[in-house]
Amino acid sequence: MKVMVGIDESDESFYALQWAIDKLFRNEFAIAADVELEPASLTLLHVRQPSKHYGGAAAPTGTAFPAGPGVAANYPSIPVVESERNMHQQISARILSRALEMCGDKVNVETQILEGDPKDKICEASEKMGIDLLILGSRGLGMIQRAFLGSVSDYCAHYAKCPVLIVKPPKETTK
Repeated sequence: MKVMVGIDESDESFYALQWAIDKLFRNEFAIAADVELEPASLTLLHVRQPSKHYGGAAAPTGTAFPAGPGVAANYPSIPVVESERNMHQQISARILSRALEMCGDKVNVETQILEGDPKDKICEASEKMGIDLLILGSRGLGMIQRAFLGSVSDYCAHYAKCPVLIVKPPKETTK
């Protein structure tokens, strides 16, 4: 079985990963029943948003630039763009390092970092990799907040080509 967990910097995504490790990758059932289970594989997917820079040498092909008389545009220099890219790579590495530490040696883990819109990239990657179960955390947004802010888990639940499990963190007790 191929399982993918979407990871970002949120506590909710790490809660979903911990849930998956505890519930899906424990071998207590196999030990108690004295059976051999085919080892499941886990893919940790982190999708980072692309930079919002326009123009300059680092601009993608086909990018539209403001032009005309009196338009003074300051575009970031290549060193600034590279510095930002390096910072994003370090953040991604730190997120996946924390996730890998949680997995320990309990799980056969693969990591992947993609750049783009998280909801689209998660659905594309899960289909391309033949994922059997996609697990995502939930921030617990209400219906109106989801309508305005969007929800990656809600989008993936509707458009992913595999089963999607949305793990909600436990409700905090109020005093």
